[in-house]
Amino acid sequence: MAVTKAKQAKRVMLNTDFAGIRAGAMLYVATPEIVAHYISGIPAGEVRDIIRLRRDLARQNKADATCPVSTAIFLRQIAEKSLADMQAGATPSAVVPFWRVIEPGSKIAKRLSCDDDWIGHQRRLEAADGEAAGD
Repeated sequence: MAVTKAKQAKRVMLNTDFAGIRAGAMLYVATPEIVAHYISGIPAGEVRDIIRLRRDLARQNKADATCPVSTAIFLRQIAEKSLADMQAGATPSAVVPFWRVIEPGSKIAKRLSCDDDWIGHQRRLEAADGEAAGD
C-alpha cells in the first residue's frame, strides 16, 4: 500500500489572472486542516463569511489572497465530514462547525447533503445559546 504525503500549504505568485485575482498577486493555497482550524477558532454563536475567511488566511500568511477554488473545495470536504460524523452519532460540538462560515443559500451550501434550513437552525441554536450564556 502506498503512503501518500499530505499536501503542504503554499504561497504562489500568479503569472496570469486567476479566479478574480490579478496576475502578480501572491496567492495563498491553504490545506483542509488549516481551514478546519480557522473555522474551529470561531466562537460559538459567531459567524464569518467565506470572503473574511480567505482574507484572514491571506493576511496571516503574508499573501494578497487565498485561493477561492481550493478553499471552496476544502469547505465542502470539511462540511461533509462533519455531517457524516454527526450522522454516526457525534454531537455538533464534537465536529468542525462549518455552519459558522457556510451561509444558507450559498453555492457551497446548495451542494451539501444537508439543506439551508439545517444550517440556519444550527446558527440560531448557537446564537440563542450565546445569548443565554450572556444573561
